[in-house]
Amino acid sequence: MHIVHRGFDTLVLSIQANIPPELFEYLDVEREKAEEARAPVPVSYGGAEFDLKPYGGNGYRFILQGGPLEVTWFFKKPNARDPWGVRVSVGSTLLATQGLGYARAYLDKTLTRLGIRYTADQVSIARADFCVDVLAPEFELMPENFVIHSHTNRADHLTVEEHDTRSNGKSGQFTSVTVGKMPGRQVIIYDKRREVIDRHKPIWWDIWNANLGREDLAPLDSTDRDTSRVWRIEIRAGKDLLKDRWQIRRWAEFDAQFGDVVAEALQKIRYCTPDPQDTNRARWSNHPLWDLIGTEAEGDLTEMRSYLPPSQIKHVHRTEHIRLIMAQLAGNAITLAALEGTSEAKLADHMAGMGGRLREVIKADPARAANKLDQARDRYRFVE
Repeated sequence: MHIVHRGFDTLVLSIQANIPPELFEYLDVEREKAEEARAPVPVSYGGAEFDLKPYGGNGYRFILQGGPLEVTWFFKKPNARDPWGVRVSVGSTLLATQGLGYARAYLDKTLTRLGIRYTADQVSIARADFCVDVLAPEFELMPENFVIHSHTNRADHLTVEEHDTRSNGKSGQFTSVTVGKMPGRQVIIYDKRREVIDRHKPIWWDIWNANLGREDLAPLDSTDRDTSRVWRIEIRAGKDLLKDRWQIRRWAEFDAQFGDVVAEALQKIRYCTPDPQDTNRARWSNHPLWDLIGTEAEGDLTEMRSYLPPSQIKHVHRTEHIRLIMAQLAGNAITLAALEGTSEAKLADHMAGMGGRLREVIKADPARAANKLDQARDRYRFVE
């Protein structure tokens, strides 16, 4: 077993501040455009760029996405009676590649650009997830090996012949086990390699290989399951756990205590090596995997990162978009060939002729084609 990544995976903040009137007026006009287009529109304010979604949600008037680094901004309509008008969700890409310190500085800088004024006491941490990725191809997940309190919930995810079904402790090849409930405490073990492939997240191969490269170790071969199976152990701390049990609301409290939050989770929820001679599960020893991540969690959690440069992140996202679009183009062209009665023997010739037909479509309405090209550039500007 070897650790290929550790760090924060999700961070959610609420901020006791309202957006300034000028920003509200600007976003309100742009949202009307997004609603008309039924698609996100690019917006720029104070030097910060986003994609503004054509809808809001959960009391937030505006939802903005900040590029491929997975930062989402939620803004309410300014209201003096509701001072908690800003919410920010930071995803795994920014945290994994740049670290928590960079993420905090990025949030402060962006909010300043937007004219949103607040102090450290006006930041409330609503959720924080910490994870450790372990290269362990021979590890087999067994839900029965968890030692937990009798009142703690557990949900298992079973894979049988490549089809996923929800289960509770049945035999089979388990791909994930979730213990606990949000917004309290949750601990999850799951097959991260499988999730990366199923959900098209190729950036994680770069993150893992960057970390291995820093140790002068060979990169993972994503096509070889027997040598590249990575398991993620994730500790999720929701609002109830942070605020009610640990009184963690501000950054100072988070910095001082979050390591203890993780340590307690790994003590209260343990993955063990069963002892057939001892029916008292509480006396079972930790599995080596659990001891490994426990040791890692004892260090400084705040600056764990892969040092993957932003340019490489953009390259990976751009390559994945191109791959998906090419697959769609091929599928649509084959469907068109079938509708036009093309035989299998003539399929290659049919595909070769598609370029000329597309050229004629562009010539027939060059203004529309140019407009579509500009729209696509705006949509994918964050990965150029």
